[in-house]
Amino acid sequence: MRGPHNIWRLIRTGATFERTGAMKVALEAMEAPPRLRMAARVLGWPFKWLGYRGDPALPPVTRALTALGPAYIKFGQVLSTRPDVVGVDLANQLRVLQDKLPPFPTAVAVATVEEELGQPVGALFSEFGEPVAAASIAQVHRARTVEGDRDVAVKVLRPGIERAFQRDIDAFHFAAEWMERLSPASRRLRPTDVVNHFEGVVMGELDLRLESAAAAEFASTTKDDHGFSVPPPIWELSSRRVMTLGWAEGIPLGDVTALKEAGHDLNALAERVLQLFLSHALRDGFFHADMHQGNMKVSAGGDIIAYDFGIMGHIDEYTRRVYAEILIGFIRRDYRSVAEVHFEAGYVPRDRDIDEFARALRAVGEPIFGMDASRISMARLLSYLFEVTEKFGMQTRTELILLQRTMVVVEGVARSLNPNINIWQTARPVVETYIRENVGPRALLRDLVRTARVLGRFGPRLPQLAENLLMQQTRTEVQDVRHSGRDRLVMFLAGAAVAALAFAAASHF
Repeated sequence: MRGPHNIWRLIRTGATFERTGAMKVALEAMEAPPRLRMAARVLGWPFKWLGYRGDPALPPVTRALTALGPAYIKFGQVLSTRPDVVGVDLANQLRVLQDKLPPFPTAVAVATVEEELGQPVGALFSEFGEPVAAASIAQVHRARTVEGDRDVAVKVLRPGIERAFQRDIDAFHFAAEWMERLSPASRRLRPTDVVNHFEGVVMGELDLRLESAAAAEFASTTKDDHGFSVPPPIWELSSRRVMTLGWAEGIPLGDVTALKEAGHDLNALAERVLQLFLSHALRDGFFHADMHQGNMKVSAGGDIIAYDFGIMGHIDEYTRRVYAEILIGFIRRDYRSVAEVHFEAGYVPRDRDIDEFARALRAVGEPIFGMDASRISMARLLSYLFEVTEKFGMQTRTELILLQRTMVVVEGVARSLNPNINIWQTARPVVETYIRENVGPRALLRDLVRTARVLGRFGPRLPQLAENLLMQQTRTEVQDVRHSGRDRLVMFLAGAAVAALAFAAASHF
């Protein structure tokens, strides 16, 4: 409940932020109003001694969130996907926030599995090992199934995590509401919207059936991708608090030394990571939105294996076409076409000058294309692009922000494997293939066929729908005529009354 009982948790939070030095950094990164910054510092300073110390080796904000516990760590991870709120620099810091938390006892995990799946662990798994990873929401155990005798990863939610998260989320809501009440200027930071976004993400991750569904869908859409695989979920061994996937055996993508020693082609891996991400985003509109080194491995055969599907991105087909046309326009340095796409999509208000906008886009693109291959960055381009479009009145689009944030991560992964990778050259064939297949005559014909199918499904109802529409239009026109006649009568009577009053006044004098 969002009542005064949340005040103590918020005092402890503010004290920790003040003690670790995170308060100043966070408020500056979010460009908080000066009065809000001063109020936060003044209120936090007297309670500084109550704050957690945290790990001094970590950056201030990461240090504070890690010290405050699982909900705050997850909040930081979610904010790392919102550079529009916390700024690019702080988003990058939060992106590497680690969930290196102590594991809970294996006996507790076993009890959870038995309660959720309704059978003794021994009847389901011939082996059930100690935790191999412990994060803010769950931990993972390696096991071997009795049926099929295969290695699997069993993900189990932390005990009591739902209640703990709900308590902290209530405190976040309480803080956001009072922040907006006490400082109207803070509303531009949209604290309530940010907390609602966080709550939606977390509630989804606390139901592992949803993550299993995301894994299944991702495995389905990428099954034909060469050099890429997704461990499929095992539904009969999964539930709300337990998820079982095929075990991903391989070398972590972040262990460059081990990859070299195993004989893997790092340049090819770098290109494949980037091209796979763009293919998933453009072709499928469904992509892994947390594609860092810790969520990918390389199999002995050289395939990239992705796992951890708690955060996935969705883009509708129209937005994908717009995004592809923007990318190809920049790749070809055709800034006028990029400007036209923004205007046609309604991203930029039509009352703005398209030529001025095209020149602003040129100012973004040309300096980047003038760099050598090792410094050309699509992520930097998208970051600058959002800055320009914001100045021209473009409203924030969450799906594009998540796409840009993931692009930053994927580009970082690619450069860790090959610092000299040419991002544009690698991306170009994927984008051009998408443009060729989805923009132009072929796409138009496909859209017309889809439209005809929709009309065909509604075919038997079309005459009745048309008749209802015409009757509604007729009723509206009749009502307008009646209202018009009534309005004229009212005006006539009002005029007559005014004339009578004027005549009476003239007679009196």
